[in-house]
Amino acid sequence: MKQTLIESEIKRLMEIMSVEVSEGFNEEGLPDFKYYAFDWDDNLMYMPTEIMVKSFGDQEIGMGTADFAEYRGQIGKEDFDYKGHTIVGFAENPFRNFGVDGNDQFVKDAMIAKTGPSWNDFIECINGGSIFSIITARGHNPETLREGVEAIVKDGKGGLSFESCVESLKKYKGVIDGDGEELFQEYLDLCRFHPVSHGAGSAANPEEEKIKALELFIKHVNSLSEELAVTMELENDIKNNFVPMIGFSDDDKANVDNVKKYLDDKGEENVNVYYTKTDKTKM
Repeated sequence: MKQTLIESEIKRLMEIMSVEVSEGFNEEGLPDFKYYAFDWDDNLMYMPTEIMVKSFGDQEIGMGTADFAEYRGQIGKEDFDYKGHTIVGFAENPFRNFGVDGNDQFVKDAMIAKTGPSWNDFIECINGGSIFSIITARGHNPETLREGVEAIVKDGKGGLSFESCVESLKKYKGVIDGDGEELFQEYLDLCRFHPVSHGAGSAANPEEEKIKALELFIKHVNSLSEELAVTMELENDIKNNFVPMIGFSDDDKANVDNVKKYLDDKGEENVNVYYTKTDKTKM
């Protein structure tokens, strides 16, 4: 399976290099290959899932993810007013809907959720067959995130197209015919799904875990590029000129700031970070 997926990437690169396009090439004439890393909630979609907090009098109150991004630094540290209630802390098991207990609901919510600020990039990514990673504070099984993506693509949600994705994958592999479902599953095998609070991670403070997930995706992309270079006997050109570019988008300022600081401290210049709380802004 690994060889098949790498071959797919090789065909993809060769296809891009063999046709004339108006963008996507650097000054040296080699393709500026794009990869994508997406936060899920309030970035790709406005999911109806809620975090459970506790008000004065031990009443459970549901808090949406956008509000949680604003208030999470206060919860459990100081009391504050929220929708007519005084919030004093987290409820018991506050992220129950975001973990394995909410696996089945995740797919249902994804099918009905409104799309977010990075949705057009997601359409471009999926319909063009580009490799991506989902990096979310949720704690579902990774397979659940994959199932959710598969469901919304096959449903044609908001401009996503299974047929367009498959046609792109066929071009990359240099085939006319082929089993579309098999190609699509191979494609998803090559993508990465990181629910960073799954297991021991914390949904309340996901910054460090998101950095780790992004680091793994960077290594994954670089590994693919190295194998492409060796296979195509263009190692020197690719190493010196062809640089895989990753775009990471997130609506949480704390996450964005921490990722940006990590990348700057490491001297990583091949990842563009976008803050999407209001307008999409490159950081």
